[in-house]
Amino acid sequence: MRRPSPTTAVTVAVLGGIVAFLFWQLHVPSLIFLNTLTSGGDTGAHVALPAYMRDHLLTHGRLTGWDPQWYGGFPVFTFYFPLPSLLTVLLNVALPYDVAFKLVTVAGIFALPLAAWAFGRLWGMKGAGPLCLAAATVPYLFDRSFTIYGGNIASTLAGEYAFSLSLAVGIVFLGVLARGLRTGRGAGLAAFLLAATGLCHLLPTLFVLAGAGALLVMHWGWRQIRFAVPVLVVGGLLAGFWWIPFLLRLSYTTDMGWQKVTAYFGNQGLFPHGNWWVFGMAVVGAALSIALRRRVGIFLAVMAVLSAAGFFFVPQTKIWNARMLPFWVLCLYLLAGVAVAEGGRLLAMAAARLTVLRHVEGGVVVPLAAATAAIGFAWVPLVDLPSWFPVHPTKSFVPSWVSWNYEGYERKAAYPQYYDLVHKMGQVGKQYGCGRAMWEYGYDEENQLGTPMALMLLPYWTNDCIDSMEGLLFESASSTPYHFLNQAELSAEPDHAMLNLPYVDGDVTTGISHLQMLGVRYYMAFSPTMQAAAARNPALRLVATSGPWPAPPGSTTVTQPVTWDIYEISGAGMVAPLQYEPAVVTGSVTKAKAWLDLSVPWYQDPKRWAVPLAASGPASWPRVPAGAANPPRVPVAPVRPSHVTVTDDRISFDVDKVGSPVVVRTSYFPNWQASGADGPWRITPNLMVVVPTSHHVTLHYGWTPVDWLGAFATLAGVAGLVALVRFRPGAPPGVPEPEDVLATAEEAEEGGEGPAAEAEEPVPVLG
Repeated sequence: MRRPSPTTAVTVAVLGGIVAFLFWQLHVPSLIFLNTLTSGGDTGAHVALPAYMRDHLLTHGRLTGWDPQWYGGFPVFTFYFPLPSLLTVLLNVALPYDVAFKLVTVAGIFALPLAAWAFGRLWGMKGAGPLCLAAATVPYLFDRSFTIYGGNIASTLAGEYAFSLSLAVGIVFLGVLARGLRTGRGAGLAAFLLAATGLCHLLPTLFVLAGAGALLVMHWGWRQIRFAVPVLVVGGLLAGFWWIPFLLRLSYTTDMGWQKVTAYFGNQGLFPHGNWWVFGMAVVGAALSIALRRRVGIFLAVMAVLSAAGFFFVPQTKIWNARMLPFWVLCLYLLAGVAVAEGGRLLAMAAARLTVLRHVEGGVVVPLAAATAAIGFAWVPLVDLPSWFPVHPTKSFVPSWVSWNYEGYERKAAYPQYYDLVHKMGQVGKQYGCGRAMWEYGYDEENQLGTPMALMLLPYWTNDCIDSMEGLLFESASSTPYHFLNQAELSAEPDHAMLNLPYVDGDVTTGISHLQMLGVRYYMAFSPTMQAAAARNPALRLVATSGPWPAPPGSTTVTQPVTWDIYEISGAGMVAPLQYEPAVVTGSVTKAKAWLDLSVPWYQDPKRWAVPLAASGPASWPRVPAGAANPPRVPVAPVRPSHVTVTDDRISFDVDKVGSPVVVRTSYFPNWQASGADGPWRITPNLMVVVPTSHHVTLHYGWTPVDWLGAFATLAGVAGLVALVRFRPGAPPGVPEPEDVLATAEEAEEGGEGPAAEAEEPVPVLG
C-alpha cells in the first residue's frame, strides 16, 4: 500500500482539522443530530417551508406554488429559493425531518472552507495556496462584525442558511469557470453549479455573475468567449423555471423600506472596529499578487473593490446595500490567505538558502501554521480565558446562539407554555373550525418560546388547520403591509417592521374590522390592554384560554403571569357578498408602489370600504381615477355563499344566484383561475373578486404562460447541459494545467516567473 504523499497528508490534516473544529463548535452530533425542531431567529420559522414543500407542493408536481399558511396566502418559493428546502426533503427520505433540516442549515458553513480550497486548486494555485484560502474562511465564519447579512455563522443562525449554501456553491463555480477559461474543461459542471447557486440564493448569484464578468475580462479571447457564453446561458436556462416568474412577477412583491446603510466605517460598515488587521493583510495579499502576477489574488482584489462599490453605490431599492458586506469581508479574508501563502513562499525560498533550513518543507509548515492560526483566532473569543492570558477579546455570542437554535423548541424552559398554546389552538380548530389566526406581537413573550416568530408555526403544529397571519419572507407577499398595519392596531408593543406605513397603534375596533375584511377567524391576545379592549368588542367571542404562565424576564408589556385569550371573530368568512360593485381604477396600478399608494389610504378609511377599488374588471363596473375619494355606489343583488371548501390551492363555494360579485378573502396573485365565474380580479386591499356564472364556483392556483415559459427554459437548459458535456465549447486540444501566474511559458524559459522557471527552483513551491 502506497504511503500518502506529504501534500496529501497535509491537505487531509488541514481540511480535517478545520472540519473537526467546526464540528466541535456546532455541536455535531450532540445537537445537530438531536431530533428536536430548530428554533432561533428566522430559522425557527423556516422549518415550516420544507415540510410544506414535501406535503403539498411536491404532491401537486410543483416546486413553487400557493401557501395559505401566512399572510392570508402567498406564492411560496416564487420569490424565495427552493433548492435548500428541496435538499431537506431529499434528506428526510433517510433521516428524521428535524435532523435533515439542521444538516441543511449547517451545510453551507462546512462547505465554505472546502469550497475555498477547491477554488484555489481550480485556479491552479500550488502548494500552500489553496489550504491558506480554506484556513482564511475560518475567521470569516466566526466574524461578528455583521449578524444578519449572510455568509458567516451568525447570519446563518439568524436564518440566512440559504445564502451560506449559495455562497459556497458559487465559489466553486468561479473556480470551475476560471479553469475552464484556461483549459476548456468543465463547461457542463460550471453551468450546473451556476444554476444551483441561483436556486439557493439571489445575492451570491449576483456576486458570482460579477465575478464571471471579471474572469472573462482577465482571460479575454475568442476561445474564452466561446466557453463562457454557453456556460452562462445554459446555467441561466436551467434555473429558468424559477427566475423567469420571479422577474416577471416582481410587481407583486413588497418593499419593506430597508434604509441604505451609510455608516461606511465602524461596525456594520466596511471597516469594523477590531478588524483593521484583516484589511492590512488583504492589502499585502493584493500587493504581492500584483507584484508576482498571481491571477487569483488580482481577481479577489477586483471582487473586493466591486463589493465595496456595490455597498457604496447601490441605490435605495429592494436590494439592501448592507447585503454587499459579506462579499467584501470574504474577499478581505481570502486576500489575507493569499498574503500568508505568498509570504510563506518567499520566506521558504529565503530559508532554503540557509544550510540549516535547506530541507524545511514549506509546503507543509505554511498551511499547517495558517490553519492553526486561523482556528486559534476564531477559538479565543469562544471560551473563557484564564486571567494570565495576554489577550481578552469580547466574548463571542456564537456558541450560545448555536445551542439556542439547535437544542430546539422542545428544550426551552417555556416549552410547556408553547406546547399548551399551539395544542389549544389545534383543539379550537377542531371544535369551531379551521381558519386563520392573528396573534398579538410581543418580542419578549414570544422569544422565550424559541424565537419571536414561534407562532408562525401554528399551521405546522396544527396539521394546517390554523394558519398564521404573520410569516417569514415579508417581500414575497403582497398582503404584508396590511398585516403590519393590523399588528399595530392589535398589539400593545408592535414592531412596525415595514417602514413608511401610517401605523395607528392600539386601535382594536378598527383592527378587528380589518381582520373580518381579511377573513381571519381567530384573534389571540396576552396583554391586559388588548384583552380588555377585546372583551368589549361585540364581534369577538372568547373560546379558549392558555395559562397563566410566568411572565418573561425583562418584559415591559406584562409584569404578571401571562394568560393567552383566544377569540373567535364573527363575520370573517372566506367568501362574502358585496353590497356595491367594485370601482375599477383607471390608469396603471400594476407596479407594487402604485397599488400600495392606492390601497393603504383606502384600507385606513372605513368610510371607503363599501366600494372596493379594483385593478380591472368588467366593462359594466364604474371607472374612477386612482385618487377618487367617493366612487359611485352601484348596488348589486345580494348573494348568499355556502358550502365553502378551502384546500392548499383551491377554494370552492356555492351561490344562490349568479351575476353578482363575490369577494374571496384570499390574497390575489395572477395564477388564480376561476371556473364557474368570471375573474378573479384584484381588489383592495389585496383580495379577489369574481362574478359567478354558475351556482358552483371553483378557484384554483394554476399555471400561467409565465410559468410555462420558465418550464420551457429549464427544458432547454437540460438539453444545453447535455450539449456542453458532449461538445466542450472553447476547448483547445492538449492544454496543460498551468500554475496561477500571468507569465507565459516563453517568458518562463527566459527567466520569468512562469511554471517552467519555478520548476527549476530547488525549493518548495508554495504559491
